[in-house]
Amino acid sequence: MHKLVDNPLIVGAAAFITLWLSAIIGSIFRERRHNHLESVSHDFRLIMAGTLTLLSLIIGFSFSMAIYRYQQRQSCEDAEANAIETEYIRGDFLAVADATRFRGLLANYLDLRILFYTTRDEQRLHKVNMGTARLERELLGAIHASTGTLPPPFAVLVASGMNDVLKSQGDTQAAWSNRIPFEAWGLMMLIAVCCNALAGFAARRSHPEGLLMLVLPIVLSIAFYLIADLDNPRSGLILMQPQNLVRVARFLQGH
Repeated sequence: MHKLVDNPLIVGAAAFITLWLSAIIGSIFRERRHNHLESVSHDFRLIMAGTLTLLSLIIGFSFSMAIYRYQQRQSCEDAEANAIETEYIRGDFLAVADATRFRGLLANYLDLRILFYTTRDEQRLHKVNMGTARLERELLGAIHASTGTLPPPFAVLVASGMNDVLKSQGDTQAAWSNRIPFEAWGLMMLIAVCCNALAGFAARRSHPEGLLMLVLPIVLSIAFYLIADLDNPRSGLILMQPQNLVRVARFLQGH
C-alpha cells in the first residue's frame, strides 16, 4: 500500500486536486440546497473550527512521526559507520593474511552499504541487498576461520565487533522500512476532505471568501507533500545521505 505514497509530488498533487474538488462540491451543495441562508450558523462555524483543529493535530502528529523516522535513519547510519570502522581497526588482531582478506571483504561490504543509501532503482537495490547478505556470510566465515588461533580476549573483540556490524545493518533495514501507516494517511485525507467541503459550504464561489476553496487545499497539499517527503527516504527533495559511511570509506582508502 505504501506504493501509493512513495512519490511525494504525486501525493501533493493528488491531495490538492482532491481537496479542491471537495471545496467546490461543498460550495455547490450550499448554493443548491441552502441558498436562502445569508450566512452560516454559529453552530456550523463551531463544527468547522473543531474539524480544522482536529486536522491540524493529526497533521502535526504525522509530521512529528515523519521527523522521528528521519532522525532514526540518521542515527542508524551513524551507528553503522562507527561499527564498520571499529571492526576494521580490530582487524589488526588477526594474522596478516587473514586481516588482509577480512579487511578486503569489509571494504566491499562498506561499498554496498553506501549503495543501499544512494540507490533509487528497486531492481538494483535488490541486487545490493543480495550482495550484502552474501558478504555478511563471507565475513562471518572469515571471522570463524581466523579467531580460532587468537587469544580469547582478542577473539571476543573481533567477534563482538562483527556482531555490532550485523546488528547495525539490521537496525538500518528496519528503520528504512518503518513508515507512517497507510491507514493514518487515509484518515488524514478523509478529515482534510471534510474540512475542505465545510470550507466550501461556508464560502460562496462568487464571494471573496471563496478564495478559501483554493488557499486551504494549497496549504494542506504542501503539508502532505512535506510529510510524504520526510517519510520516504528514497524519493523527493529530502534524501538520506550516507555522510558517515563515506567518511569511513575514505578512512579505509587512506589506511
